Amino acid sequence: MDFPTDEIMLQRIALGDENALALLYDRYGRSAYSLAYRILGDAHSAEDVVQDAFLNVWRMAGSFSHRRGEARSWLLSVVHHRAIDVWRRRRSRPTTSASLEFNEPVAETEAVWRQVANSIDHETIKKAMNKLPDEQRRVIAMAYFEGYTHREIAEVTKIPLGTVKGRIRRGMDKLRNLLDNGEAVD
Repeated sequence: MDFPTDEIMLQRIALGDENALALLYDRYGRSAYSLAYRILGDAHSAEDVVQDAFLNVWRMAGSFSHRRGEARSWLLSVVHHRAIDVWRRRRSRPTTSASLEFNEPVAETEAVWRQVANSIDHETIKKAMNKLPDEQRRVIAMAYFEGYTHREIAEVTKIPLGTVKGRIRRGMDKLRNLLDNGEAVD
């Protein structure tokens, strides 16, 4: 039995094919939930984000272009952005007795990070991150796991914005090389 590619399913979704949406959900619903849960640390919120993201995919499937990347990356970036929006709204609210124990929210996605996340698991990323210099690992963790923008990282760490961006860029390049060359699993 031939299974349609992600791109074909998105084309069908753009034409109103509910079965294609169901197939896409079956294929990526678990990954989408895992990503949302990892960012938010809350099952209910993660479910809401995934539902909202798939509704957005339903509405916006026609805007997908395979020239800009893979369908899976596009879908997971929709989930990621929705989850970050929810996380930032939580962060901006005054906390009274709310627990701050959810950890590792992720900030804005870059193409490199999507590529990395598509091809490897969490443990491999963790091993590769541990091989980066401390100053690069710190700003990457703040940006991608703690939800800080580049400007916020600069303010918190008292490092110039250009330096923050440079460390992230160099660190992401090193991370990509480690992962591409299989050096992260040593």
